Order: sequence, then C-alpha cells, then structure tokens
Amino acid sequence: MFIYNKNDREIKRISNIVYIINDLENHFISLNNDLLSYKTIEFRKRIIKGDLLDMLLPEAFSTIREASKRIIGMRHFDVQLIGGIVLHKGIISEMKTGEGKTIVGTLPTYLNALTGLGVHVITINEYLAKRDSNNMRPLYEFLGLSIKNIYAEQRLKEKMNAYKADITYGTNNEYGFDYLRNNMVYSIKEKFQRKLNFALIDEVDSILIDEARTPLIISGPSYEYTKIYYLIKNIAENLRSYKITEYEHQKGDFILDEKHKQVELTEKGYKYIEDILKSKKIIKKNDSLYSVNNIDLIKKIKAALLALYLFKINVDYIIINNEVIIVDENTGRIMPGKRWSDGLHQAIEAKEGVNIKNESNTLAYITLQNYFRLYSKITGMTGTAYTEVYEFNKIYKLDVLVIPTNKPIIRKDMNDLIFLSTKEKFEAIIRDIKNNFYKGRPILVGTTSIKNSEYISYILKKQKISHNILNAKNHSKEANIIAKAGIYSTITIATNMAGRGTNILLGGKHTWSKNLLIKSGGLHVIGTERHESRRIDNQLRGRAGRQGDPGSTRFFISLEDNLMRLFGSNKIKKMMNILGLSYGEAIEHNLVNKAVEKAQKKVEIHNFDIRKQILEYDNISNYQRKIVYNQRDEILFNYNISEYIKYIRNEVIYKIVYEYKKTYNINKLLINIKTILNLNIYKYNIDKGYIFIINKIKDKSNNIYKYNCKKFGKQRIKDFEKNTILQVFDIRWKEHLQMMDYIMNSIHLRCYVHKNPIEEYKREAFRLFKTLIINIKFDVISVLSKYNV
Repeated sequence: MFIYNKNDREIKRISNIVYIINDLENHFISLNNDLLSYKTIEFRKRIIKGDLLDMLLPEAFSTIREASKRIIGMRHFDVQLIGGIVLHKGIISEMKTGEGKTIVGTLPTYLNALTGLGVHVITINEYLAKRDSNNMRPLYEFLGLSIKNIYAEQRLKEKMNAYKADITYGTNNEYGFDYLRNNMVYSIKEKFQRKLNFALIDEVDSILIDEARTPLIISGPSYEYTKIYYLIKNIAENLRSYKITEYEHQKGDFILDEKHKQVELTEKGYKYIEDILKSKKIIKKNDSLYSVNNIDLIKKIKAALLALYLFKINVDYIIINNEVIIVDENTGRIMPGKRWSDGLHQAIEAKEGVNIKNESNTLAYITLQNYFRLYSKITGMTGTAYTEVYEFNKIYKLDVLVIPTNKPIIRKDMNDLIFLSTKEKFEAIIRDIKNNFYKGRPILVGTTSIKNSEYISYILKKQKISHNILNAKNHSKEANIIAKAGIYSTITIATNMAGRGTNILLGGKHTWSKNLLIKSGGLHVIGTERHESRRIDNQLRGRAGRQGDPGSTRFFISLEDNLMRLFGSNKIKKMMNILGLSYGEAIEHNLVNKAVEKAQKKVEIHNFDIRKQILEYDNISNYQRKIVYNQRDEILFNYNISEYIKYIRNEVIYKIVYEYKKTYNINKLLINIKTILNLNIYKYNIDKGYIFIINKIKDKSNNIYKYNCKKFGKQRIKDFEKNTILQVFDIRWKEHLQMMDYIMNSIHLRCYVHKNPIEEYKREAFRLFKTLIINIKFDVISVLSKYNV
C-alpha cells in the first residue's frame, strides 16, 4: 500500500502530460530544421484562432525539447519537463542544485512567449542575466523568437526595443525601477514598459523573500548642510551604551538592540544631546528635542549610533574610490548606486571620513511584493523554496512543488561541529581544509563576510597553501575562479557570491579529472558559520553533489558567532560548560543541529514579520500609487485634454463658491477668485446669487480659453496644459510621499496611547490623499489661469 502526500499526488498527475510529450518525440525528431522552427508561426496562428496555451503545451514542449537537442546539445529529462509544466501553471518549482533550472526555464518561457505579450526572465544579478540570455539566445532565435536584455543606465531606444522583444532578461531591481520610471515620463513616446504579462523568476526565494525587505526608491537631490553629520557623529561617539549583564547594571545614553538592528535613546541620552544641540545653536533654547521640528535630528543621531556600532566595514559595506558601497548580505555582491535611507548612509560616510553625499527626496517607490503582484502571472524556480511555502502563499498566492531529481543525491551532509570560541573554530577549519587538500579534493569554503574570507586567506598564505578568494572586492574575476573551483586540489574561499546560480563542475571540463575526483569523494564544502537563513546554508551545501556526483558538506560553528550569540539557546552553552570541553574540542550531535535550526527559525520568523509590516504599510501607499499612476496615464493618453481641464476647473469654481457659502466672507471670495482663477469679479455681482456667480466665472474662463486658443493655437495650448498637469502631479506626489514617510517614521508613538499604528496610518494616509487630489486640481487651475505660453 502506497501513501502519497499532496506533492507526490500532483507530480504523479503532471507525469501523465509528460507521457504525452514523450509519445510526440519521434514525430518531432522526423521534422527538418525549417519545419521545426516553423512550429512557432503555426502555434501563433492557433492562438489567434482561440487555442489556449494549455492545449498547445505538449506540442510546444516537444518543439523546444527537440530544438534544444539540436541547437545547444541538451535534451530535457522527464523531471525537467515536470518542472516546466509546474512553472507554466504558476507554481514555484523547487529543483535541487545541478538539475538544470536554466534549461527547465526555456519550456514555460517559449510557451508563454507565443502570445506575443512578452515574457520577463528575472535573475538576481546582471552577470546571471547576461550569461543565461547569451547561452539561450541561439535556441530562441532558431525558433523565431526575439530576445533582449535590460540593464542599468541603458539608452531609452535600446530599452524600448528590449521590452518589445518576445523574451526580456534582466534583474528584479531593474524591472522595478523601470516601472517607476515609466510612470514619470512626460510623453507617450517615452513610455517603454508594456503591460506586465508573465514573469519567470530565477532564484525566486531570494527575490520575493530576501530582497523584499528593501523597497525600490527613485530619489532626487535634497540640498542639505552636510557638516551636521560630522557634528552628530562626534556627539554619538561620546554617548554610552546602556548595559545589563550578570554582574553589572550600567545606565547609559542609548540601548542597542543587535537582534533587530535598532537603537533607542534613554531619557538621560535625550537630555545630554539636547543640551549639546542647544549650546551649538542647532535647536533654540526654548525648544525641545521631542519637538516635531526636531524629529529629523533624532533620526540622524540614531543613524550615527547604528553606523558606529552595528554596521561594519568589509561586512555590510566596502569602500571603493572613496565611496561607501553596500554589500548585499544574501548574495555577497556589491550594490553600486544603492544607498541606505534615513541618513544611515551619510552617517557611515561621516564615520569612514569619505565625501558625504546629500540625503535624497523620494520621487517614487514600490516594494518588490507589490511590483510582482502587477503581473498577470508569476512563477519561479529555486533549490530552496519549501521552507518558505507559507509566505509564498500568504503574500503572492503561490504554491510550491518539490521536483524529483534526475539521479539520486549521494552527497554526505555531516553534522555541524560547534566550538566554544571563534579561534578554536577557525583552527579546526584550517585542519579540515588541509586534510581534504592533501587528498586531492576540490574545496569550497563559504564565509558570511569579506572580513572572514580575508582572514582565512591570510592564514593559508602564512602556511603557503595555494588558494583562490572570491568576494565583492574582486568580483570581476568571478567566472575564472568558479571555472577552476572544481579542479583537483583547488581551494576556493568565497562569500555568498559562490552560492546561488554558481555551477562548480567537478573536474572542470575534463572527464578524466572528474573520474579521479569521484573516487576521492568529490567537492568538499565547508561553511564557516551558519547564516541567518536556512535557505542560504542549503544553497551553499548544494554546490556539492550535483547530478548524482559524490560530495560532502560540513558547517563549523562557535558560540561567539552572531547567530548563536543573539538567537541561540542557552541550553547548548550550559551543555558545553557541563561537559567541560578541553581547548579545540567540539560537540557533534543531531541535537546541536536542531538547536541551530531553531535559532535560524527565530530569525526567519522575525524577518517575515518585518516584510509583512513593510507590506502592510506599502499596501496603503500602493492603493494610492495605482490611482495616481492611472490618472497620470489617462492624462498622457488623453487627446481631448481641454474637456478634462474644463471638468476640474468647474470643480474648483464650485469649491471656491461653496467655501463662501460657509463663511459669507466676500473679500476672501474675491481674493480666491483672483489668486486661483486670475479673474476679477465685481462686488455687485455677488448679490445676484451663487448660481449667477458660478456661471459668470465659467463664462469668463471659457472666453479667456477661446482667446488663448486663437492667439497661440489649439495644439500648443493642449501640449502646455498636458505638461502642466503632469508636472503638478509629480511635484504634489513627491511632497505627498515625503509626508507619508514622515508619518510612517513617527506613527509608532501612537502605541503609547493604545492605538493601532497601522489603523492610524491608514486614517492619516486617507486624509493626506484627499488633500493631495484637491491640491492637484487647485494647483493645475491656478497655474493654467496665469499662463503665458
């Protein structure tokens, strides 16, 4: 009797479609190249006649399988066909490392590109986007499909052509930024991103989960006095941390929360800072640091403390050409052009003594969650998705299916070794490296930071052991280092850069070398500490034991590692103290592995809560963003803009007169008519009633409009009106975003009066949005009433 779980049942059901594809194989083998490539035209004709993609799937998959065999020498395995079907159905496909995710992606990409609506293949970095598009280009072009790339700082014409292609490759950030830029243009001719149809996301967990904590922001310059950051840094350096230990209770100026990367000032700290700022005349003597006007100063002080105590060089950032460059904690790659917000980047620049760039004003922003929910269909593949199935379902309405491997996995994942100190741990790592090095095995040493990768490299250099090092500082050598990483007795020390998307071929390109290495045990992977996320650890493990190859993995941990120090259980510490371990001795037990995983789950739950909270706030902004962008597009594509102007002018007139009805202030009414509508209405007309006033204003406005059309020409007036409305929209939207940001940063204070911050934020956002719409209408009419084209 067999008991199938949900995953197995679904795989079994999909396997029936694979049987149909296999039955068609001989027919497609018999087709010559011309007939095979003509299939694309045939499928497109059938779609026009009403055939659905699901009806075409067996034949389309047979076509791409046969074409792949002929053009790039790779035939899709049955399990890869299963993966392709899963992806087409909008389900995340979890496939182990080395199972050929790139070739699997060609199946749903080809099928969905047949509609002509565009397929976006999304990767975590430009290196992978270029590599994959170049590798697959001959295949897609053989089948008559166009394929292009988008990338940062691309020319507008190139970008337009890229989005018109059947298949477009690019990074998640570039697609998101393009969406924002596309909604900031002033001409229809400048619109380049068409309706978002189908997104195939490679390393989907990295993009939809890890990257989702940081919104995409387009900023404009903010002209600010940068010397304030040096003053704030000097103040922060003199503040003392509030400490509570087993032996002492030191009252200080601030409380540092390493777990959540936050800092809070104590009452003592507030008083000390306030006195200094008053003495420097930064704030007035009768003012308070708690004042609304000084919230920005508090933000800068907290940023300075975070920069000093929680953000480390060669861990969180590096310095290149006198500039602070962020290092992505999940991928280990540098992120040029990206900056931390809320004054943190400026605080780090002040700390490192490099040139401080001005803070920026937000012009547009969106979270990745809300960007990807704009697509008609999204799907993705990764080697590590199942642990996050709840979040995928909750946020994106996506399910996950685990695809069987083509060959059984024979890799040995050994228990973690846990040491009391970091020093003991690194000594054990060096012993393990040397032991496997002398056996001739290739070794990959995975580190969580540049600092640690350089430390291990330093020790190996002292012992004259040859090795390669891959981190954000030498990313240009990545392809060459990875190509050698699977060769006999090669040691590669790497940050998370050698995780996702990295193919380490055992023996390199030489079959004889691979056979030799299979006998010696294959690639050995060493993890120098556990990452906060289990998925990133699993990605590192997955570099070994690809496609049925042998391999082994082991993680080395110390109680001084950040994960164990901040989130680890006290049980392990007590156990190690009771055992009375001698120097260099380690614990190796399943209980240790479970305790480490428990610590990682704590972090994952915490990170999920952060992403959930960001999304809850952005959902409110997203609703407003959609309205503003839709209205902006209506104006952009509106060929009869004068009717729209007439409509909002009438609305403004009614509001001005309605305001008079409430107050009966004649002087205020006349001033409003003059300042907003640029019209003179005599007092004696006011006594003739509201309807008369409204009609009088309308008649005067219409006469002026007709006069201007005669004088300057209708088309010129329309162009001017359209540009004016769009500019007013953008200026007011920018101000609105700044106000929303200000409220979001301070809304948590309402917890102290027992109010729900999210509900309060909704209420404030709704009030601000109503004001925004009214202000846009009044500003547009005010500007147009005074124009001189």
